[in-house]
Parts: sequence; structure tokens; C-alpha cells
Amino acid sequence: MINIALPKGRLGERVYDLFEKAGFECSDMRDRGRKLIFENEDKGVRYFWVKPSDVPVYVERGVADLGIAGKDILLERKPEVYELLDLKLGNCRMCVAAMEDFYDDGEKTLRVATEFKNIASAYYRKQGRDIDIIKLHGSVELAPILGLSDVIVDIVETGTTLVENNLVITEEILPISARLISNKANFKFKTAEIKRIISLIKEQVEEGDK
Repeated sequence: MINIALPKGRLGERVYDLFEKAGFECSDMRDRGRKLIFENEDKGVRYFWVKPSDVPVYVERGVADLGIAGKDILLERKPEVYELLDLKLGNCRMCVAAMEDFYDDGEKTLRVATEFKNIASAYYRKQGRDIDIIKLHGSVELAPILGLSDVIVDIVETGTTLVENNLVITEEILPISARLISNKANFKFKTAEIKRIISLIKEQVEEGDK
């Protein structure tokens, strides 16, 4: 049985669509109520729903053989897992944004508000920029508006929230999408089964690109 951790929410639903089309369906998934674990013995798969940010934890600890996590979570948390496939779902960007009239003269320490401390730190470290990280857990757009920070580093999907708050993207750090990941030890013990899943899921991803 291959255990698969799916992220709760819209992304998880889209990911399950891929698995279903690839032949790893589970009839109860579409009408699950509050149930969290589903399995199809004939197909050899067991799914369970978890909070998106917890997926790498379940995979790294070996409870899940496979999981789906955003590239942002993988870069921020750096879990000891294999990254197997870009599913090309949940596409967005990690960006730097600031108030429209903000000008960075590069002379003073840049105050950066973000939930993604490690990603922001690594980005500015490459630039040799002196920064002060302000760790926030939501509504980071407020920080520059209220003078808490000079800029923010955050995920941008449509950019609507930025526009509505008079913020503009000043730099794009990297693209973000959902990735199929695997526990390292379990991959060695279940190589054939996991590679088969990867192959069939990859076919669906490529089909979606056409």
C-alpha cells in the first residue's frame, strides 16, 4: 500500500484529480464529509488529508510515502525528502513588494516583513543586502502600509490584494508550484510502485500541458 498525503483545500482536490485520471481512484474521496483517510486496496493506495504545511512532516517522518507540497514550503522548511515531479498546479510567484512610492537607496538596513524567513534571507544574502527580517503569519500587506516594514516577501497569485492596498511588485524571487515528494527510505523499499505512480502522474501532467 502506498500512503499519500494530500493537502487540504482546492489544490488537494486538483491533485487528487490527477491521481484519479492516472488510475488511482478511491470512490469515497468525492463524498468524504469529515473523514480524513481513504483507501483502495485493489489499487494499492491510501490517501489522507492534512494541512498543506504539514505534508512534508508526514513524508519526512515516513508516515506518508508520497505527498504534495508547494515549492515555497520545501524551500522554507528544507525537509529531508526527494522532490520527484513538478505537478504544474497551484502556480504563483514569490515576490518582493512595496508601497508605490517606496525607494530603496541601499544605504540603510532594509526592513522585510514575511512569513518566509529562510527564503527571504537567502535571497538578500545573495545580493549582499543588509536586512532586518520581521516574521509575520498573515496579512503581511499591512506591514509597509503601517510603517512596520519597507517591503514584504510573499506569494503572489493574481496580485489583486497588492493593487487594492497600493503595493507594487518590485522583484520576482522565484516561481512556485506544487511538487510530488517522497520519503527517502520508503522510496528505496517501494521503488517499483512509486516509479509506476510517477510515470502515470507525469503522463497526466504532460497531457494537461497540451
